[in-house]
Order: sequence, then structure tokens, then C-alpha cells
Amino acid sequence: MEANLDSDPSGPIDKSRVMSVKPLRCLVPIFPSQAGSSASPQAPPFAFGAPSGSFPPGAAQFFPFVGSNEPPRPVNVAVPDQGRSTTNAIPSPVPLNSFRTPPANTSARGRPRGSTKTHVHEQYDDGYAQNDSYENGFTIDTEDSSDAAKRKRKARKIVKGPQAVAISNSEVDIDHIVNNLLRAFNLVDINTSLQADSDHDLVERVVMVYNLLRRKIMQLDDAKGVIPGISRRADLRSGTILMNKNARANTKRRVGAVPGVNIGDVFFFRMELCLAGLHAPIMAGIDYLSFKVSGDEEPIAVSIVSSGGYEDDGDDGEVLIYSGQGGVQRNDKLVMDQKLERGNLALERSLHKGNEVRVVRGIKDGTSITGKIYVYDGVYKLHESWIEKGKSGCNVFKYKLIRVPGQPEGFMLWKSIQQWRDGAATRVGVILPDLTSGAENTPICLVNDVDAEKGPAYFTYSTSLKYAKPYQSSKSLSCKCSNGCQPATNCPCVERNGGYLPYSNGGVLLSHNSVIHECGPSCLCPSTCRNRVSQTGLKLRLEVFRTKNKGWGLRSWDPIRAGAFICEYAGEVIENGSDSDDDYILDTTRTFDPLEPVTTDEHVKPLFPLIVSAKNKGNVGRFMNHSCAPNVYWQPILRENEEESYLHIGFYALKHIPPLHELTFNYGTPPVEKKTGPQKKKCLCGSTKCKGFFY
Repeated sequence: MEANLDSDPSGPIDKSRVMSVKPLRCLVPIFPSQAGSSASPQAPPFAFGAPSGSFPPGAAQFFPFVGSNEPPRPVNVAVPDQGRSTTNAIPSPVPLNSFRTPPANTSARGRPRGSTKTHVHEQYDDGYAQNDSYENGFTIDTEDSSDAAKRKRKARKIVKGPQAVAISNSEVDIDHIVNNLLRAFNLVDINTSLQADSDHDLVERVVMVYNLLRRKIMQLDDAKGVIPGISRRADLRSGTILMNKNARANTKRRVGAVPGVNIGDVFFFRMELCLAGLHAPIMAGIDYLSFKVSGDEEPIAVSIVSSGGYEDDGDDGEVLIYSGQGGVQRNDKLVMDQKLERGNLALERSLHKGNEVRVVRGIKDGTSITGKIYVYDGVYKLHESWIEKGKSGCNVFKYKLIRVPGQPEGFMLWKSIQQWRDGAATRVGVILPDLTSGAENTPICLVNDVDAEKGPAYFTYSTSLKYAKPYQSSKSLSCKCSNGCQPATNCPCVERNGGYLPYSNGGVLLSHNSVIHECGPSCLCPSTCRNRVSQTGLKLRLEVFRTKNKGWGLRSWDPIRAGAFICEYAGEVIENGSDSDDDYILDTTRTFDPLEPVTTDEHVKPLFPLIVSAKNKGNVGRFMNHSCAPNVYWQPILRENEEESYLHIGFYALKHIPPLHELTFNYGTPPVEKKTGPQKKKCLCGSTKCKGFFY
């Protein structure tokens, strides 16, 4: 037992003065990092995995996002490629276990001897865990580098043939992947001053790396299959690794707004808030500065996360009634009142001091039963506090916060969108409630609240790509997964994707390969198979809207998480794109900026000869404008049907996209021989990375 005593520790213990008593935790989450491991500087970045399976005859391999003229090399494992020999050895392992019982040679606090320890936060004491369930007193343990090196040498081997389907984390060098990601995104040895007071670019890069790593770890866990008794938390483990690598933003604790984080920015994991410097604890709802940090005699609250774990009430979007932390009803029916300590005390002191407090709103994620979407809603000020009886019967602290005026819309925008959905309010400027005339699963409205334009030029709405003739496939590789394709199986569709399923259960793309092999018409799996994500139609509520200076554009009422499928680029496959009047061409022979930053200015010339025109026939993808700093990218998707192959173009979110933010992608640069056709056009993307023109 641990006790908090006011008496002299050298004297007798006065048991009547015990302030609080808590049982020691017997299970401590242990997340070894990979200290001491190094990756070859020539190794490719994480997302540049090599494809598996052969391309249709006459179509050369290509990847529009690689920044070198060498063919992409596999990063994680050696995988079979239609019978060709595999020569790339699997990098050394760094197993990342989830919650587990500490080994016998650990200290009383559950830390392996010889390891170093880093505290993420002093305490995680929110009695109502919302989206993330962590143990109190969470710590991060880093593994001794010599032990890691021994395991790497032991597991260094080559996997060939069907064995590659059952690859586990123990056979993949996570540290190698992490180091490549950090180098690619310039997150190694970050400038100290920039890390303390970060800009939006750094915050964005940190969150993007976190999501790339998290999704990759999810995919690796997926391939291992379900292991009873093992709780996998890729979100927590990825954040732990980046914290140990010091790949984070806004390390300086502060009162008020955080540099580089905009009001309305969305986050899908509490760890993202921590890495961005917006809210330090990964569980507790109240973040505060202790007197050791602030220099004040009393703690000061700096941010709160209101995500429905308590009886909060803030439906008007400007006033938030926030419940304090602590206070539980135990299994033995004993009710414990909340105490004026830690976060509660910090909020009370902030009320009297009048300092601003950042507010993050937690909103239910419609794509997940228990998930939350976290929206930064700006700064508030505390106006009053009181105590009342909660539903459980215990005394609860209540705090009234009012949003500081003059800030951009945050949570209020979400409320407006919900009213449009419910029909409680009318969307201003609607020209057509559904420009698809029912062709899509979800209506797509046409909106103009800028000028008198009544709509785009006439075109025929088509939901898919129209081929004159398909590619010929060497052989049929149809699956027989009647219940849908599953990881860690001998499914040929899984094998064609390098031994992994490309999508999560929620339909998020887990890694970026040169081509995604989805199940085709001849596969026996159902339409709900998780390897048919792009074939199930639109899931987002999109709208085509009139921009101020770029004509028509595309945006979403829904928040979009990184890696989510948005839509296909529908249209007609044509022989060439020489028509200079066609502004709706997607030409894969163009050169595209790399998906991830690279250290060279060279770009690969994509060789896959697919040119799509959406001028006369197309879908909402045709309205997506160019940007030099896009939030969307495209990937080729291959579907096979017996001896025929069909290539499709899918749009995916490059990063988290808040509602009503314009969706854009990079149009690319045409080859030299085609530059005589399309002329340079003035770019109006408005980003800090704008080149001033595009083709």
C-alpha cells in the first residue's frame, strides 16, 4: 500500500492522517524501445514497400510516390512474387509486446533491470476512461540495447513462399522502420527552438509519422492473428516509440493557444494530442502545470478534454459545463466523492487567476462503436464552479467555461453540420440536393454561396472507370473466402498484397504499396469483404461547392482520418491525353511529388500507361482541385477477373482532414514529350509550399 503522510517520515506513523490509500498496480504496461539499433542510410522509407504479384502484360511496374530512380525495395520482409526467387533478408526484430506481466527479474515498479525509464506524465487518474484504457502510473521502459541486438542477430533470416503470410512482429525490425520514417520526415535532431515552439508544418509531420507507424504496426499485428490474452494497442505503442525518439512538437508547456495547432483541427487518438503538445496526459481529462513547472505556488490548468466520460453539458458550443475528475462508485457500492486536488485544484485556481484554458471536444466517431474524434475548440475561461450530486451519488465538482470571443468556428461548425443532416437547419446556397441523381449511396449536394453560377458544365455522372478493353492477366488467382478475406491465412489475395491485408477492419489503408490488389469479380468473398473497400461506394457525405477563385471544388461534411478511402476517379480510359482543352485528365505517366519527403530532388517517371478523362463521364473525383500541399493522394487498385485485370484509381486521405476543408491532390508534371500540349496554369492553392503554377 502507498500512503500520503503529513507527519515526519522519521517519526511514528499517525494512521489517522492518511490522506489517500491506493493499491499498487500488479500489471505495468511495458513498451521496450529499440535503443542502440541503427538503420542503413540507404534503406528506403517505410511507405515504399515493393508490390507483390505480377502486373498485366504490357504494363510496367510503377510507383508515383518514390523519389529515386531505383526500383522500390522491400522494407519489412521478403515476399514471394509469383514464383520469383526472394533475395532480400528480413531486417532484425524488435518485438513490441502489449500489456504483459513483468518478468521475474524486475524491480518493484515493474521495470527490467538495466533499462532506462521515461515518464510520459506524472499521473493518469481520470476515473472514467473514454477512448483509451490505460493503467494508472503509466511509464515507458526502454530496452537494453545489447538485449535488442542479440535478438536481432538470432532472428535475421529470409522468408520465402507461403511462409511469408504468417510473418510476425518478431521478424520485422520496427526500429528500422521508425528511423526511416523519422529521416524521411526530417524528424531527427529537430531544432530545439522549433520543437519548443512549433509551427503547423512540424505538428503535421509528427502526426503523419505517428499514423503511418501506427497503421504499420496494426498491419503487422493483424498478420499474427488473434492471440488470446494479448491486448494490442498500436496507438499507444506507436506514441511510446516516438516519445522515446523525441519526435514530438511543442515540448514547452504553456498557458493558452499552442503554436501550429489550428482551431478545428481533428485528432483520432489521445496520443496525437500529446505528440502535438496540445494536451499532455494520454488519459486524464485535465492537464495542468505543477508549481515545479509554472513557478507558482499552486497548479494551473492549461487544457481539458471533454469527451463524454463525465456528465458534461455543452451543447450550445460556446458554454461548457465540465465535471471534475475522480470520484467513483466501487464494486462494494461505496461511493467516493471527488476531492479538490490535482486537476480539480488546478481548475479552481485557474478560475481565480483568470487564465485561458484550451478545450478539446471529444465527439463520437460514427465509424467506431467506442471511438472518439477529438476537435480542438480554442481557448475558454472559467467563470464559476460548484459542487453537486452526480448520478452515482457522489459529490462532483462542476466548472462553467465560456469560449473566448473572436475565435474561428470549431465545435459550432460540427453542430451546424449535424443540423443539416437532421433537417433542423437548411444548408445555405444549395443548388441541387443530389447531383448524382441517386447513383451514389450517399447524396452529394451542389452548393454555391459565392456567386451566381448555377452549376458546372454538363457531364454524365458515372460511378466507375469505363474500359475499352481490360488488361490480360497471366492466370486467375481468385480467393474462396466465403466469410471474407482474413489475415494470417493462405488466401491468394492476401499473398498478392505481400502477406498482409491492405485495409483495416474500418476500411483504412494500412500501408502504401505500388499497387493495391483488391478482390475481383471471380473471388467468392462477399461484398462486405475488407479487401473490397473501394468497391462499396461512397461512405462520406461529400459536397461539390463553388470556391472563391478556383471554380468548383470538393469537400466533406464528415471528418476524414488519414488513410481513409474517399472515392474512385471515374471516367473513360483513353489512349493519350493530348487534348489541351480537357481539364479533367488524370495521367499516371506524369511525375508526382513523393508521398513522403525524400532527400533528393530527383523524381521517378511513372511508367504505368493509364490515362483517364472525366470530361464527359465522371464522378465527384473530377471536382478535386490541385494543390502543392495536398491532403489527398491516389493509388492504383488492381482487380482481377479470371484472365482479365482492371486497374482503378482510388483517392485516399494523406492526413486527417476536418469537415468542410477542401479536398485536393497534386496533378503532377507531364513528361517532357507531353509538355507541348498542356500549358502552365497559375496555382491558387494558397499553401506555403505553392510553386506558383501547375499543368
